[in-house]
Amino acid sequence: MKTFNKIGLIYNFAQHYRTAIFTLLDKELEVDFYFGNKMDGIKKMDYTLLSNFKRELTNVKLFSTIYWQRGAVSLFFKNYTQYVILGEYYCLSTWCMLLLSKFSNKKIYLWTHGWYGNESFIKKVVKKVFFNLSDGLFLYGDYAKKLMIKEGFRAENLHVIYNSLNYSNQLSVREKLHKTDIYSNYFKNDYPILIFIGRLSRGKKLEQLINAFKYLKEDGILINLVFVGTGTEDERLREKTKSMNNSVWFYGSCYDEEKIGELIYNAAICISPGNVGLTAMHSLVYGTPVITHSDFSSQMPEFEAINENVSGTFFIKDNETDLANKIKAWFSESKEREKTRLDCFQIIDEKYNPRFQLEVIKRVLTND
Repeated sequence: MKTFNKIGLIYNFAQHYRTAIFTLLDKELEVDFYFGNKMDGIKKMDYTLLSNFKRELTNVKLFSTIYWQRGAVSLFFKNYTQYVILGEYYCLSTWCMLLLSKFSNKKIYLWTHGWYGNESFIKKVVKKVFFNLSDGLFLYGDYAKKLMIKEGFRAENLHVIYNSLNYSNQLSVREKLHKTDIYSNYFKNDYPILIFIGRLSRGKKLEQLINAFKYLKEDGILINLVFVGTGTEDERLREKTKSMNNSVWFYGSCYDEEKIGELIYNAAICISPGNVGLTAMHSLVYGTPVITHSDFSSQMPEFEAINENVSGTFFIKDNETDLANKIKAWFSESKEREKTRLDCFQIIDEKYNPRFQLEVIKRVLTND
C-alpha cells in the first residue's frame, strides 16, 4: 500500500462541526492543517485536538465575497506533494495556488459544493476554469456530480464524500436515547412537536414555518413548535409568535449533544423552510424525519440525505400553504414512528459520517 507524503490541508475556518473529520484525517493521514482565522457566527474547533495543526491564516476581505488568505500561497513552496483546499472560487489565493500547480508536479484537490444548477453563464465559465485547474474534486453530493458530468467534467475526477458531523459521539448519544417528558413538561400537553435546529437567520425563512404552523392550528391540528438555536432573526421570530407563546418554545442555543439528541429524538418532524444544510443530518442521525423545500438548485447538498416519504418530504419552495399541507399529510398517513427512526438512521450510518469521508479521501490520494 502506498505511504502518504505530507498533505497540506487549507480551509477557510476550523468549524466546530467539522472536528470529527479533521481529527480523523489527523489520526490516519499525514496532514498538516492551516485554517482561516474568522467566520461570522460559527464556533471554532479546539486546535489542541489536532497533533498537526500548524497555524492560522488571515482571511482578508477584498470586496463583496471575494477574499484572500494571507499566508496560503507561501505554503505552496513547502514540502507537500498533495494539497486539499476548500474549493471556493472567490478565494483569490486558491486561484494562485492552482495556477502554480500547473508548473509543478504537486497535486491540488478541492473540497467543494461543486455545482448547484442555478449558475449564470458567467459563473459557469468561472467555475469551469477554476475546478478544471484542480486534480480532482471532493464533492458533498451526487446531485452536484451528475450536474458536473453534464457540464463536461470528467467523472473520474469527481469524488463524492458527502458531509458529516461528530458521528461517533452522536452514535454514542443515540444508543442511550429514549422517549422522555421534556416537551410534555414544558407545554403541559402531549401534542406532536415540530422542531427546527440551527441558526435563526433570514436565509432559513423561519417565518414560513411560523405561518404554516398558524394555518395548522387554525385547521384544528394540535401541535407545538420548538426552535433550537439563536441568530439574527431571534427577536423578530419571538415577536411574530407572541400570541402563541403557550405552543412555541424558543429553547435557545445548545451545544450539549446529549440534550440535542433528546430534543430531536422526541420531536415528530424537523422543518427547515429555507436551505436545509447540516440540519438534515443532525435530525436524521437521531431518527427524526425532515421537511424542506424542493428547489434543489438552491438547496444545500444535504437535501439528498432525505428519502422522500420515508425519512421526510419536500414542499414547493416559498409556498407556506404547501408546507402546511405536507406537514398535515405526514401526520395523517399514520407512519409507524419506530420504523421511520430506522429509515432516518440508515443514510447517516451508510454515507454521512467521517469514516466514509476518510475512506474516499484516502482512496483518492493513495491512487494519485
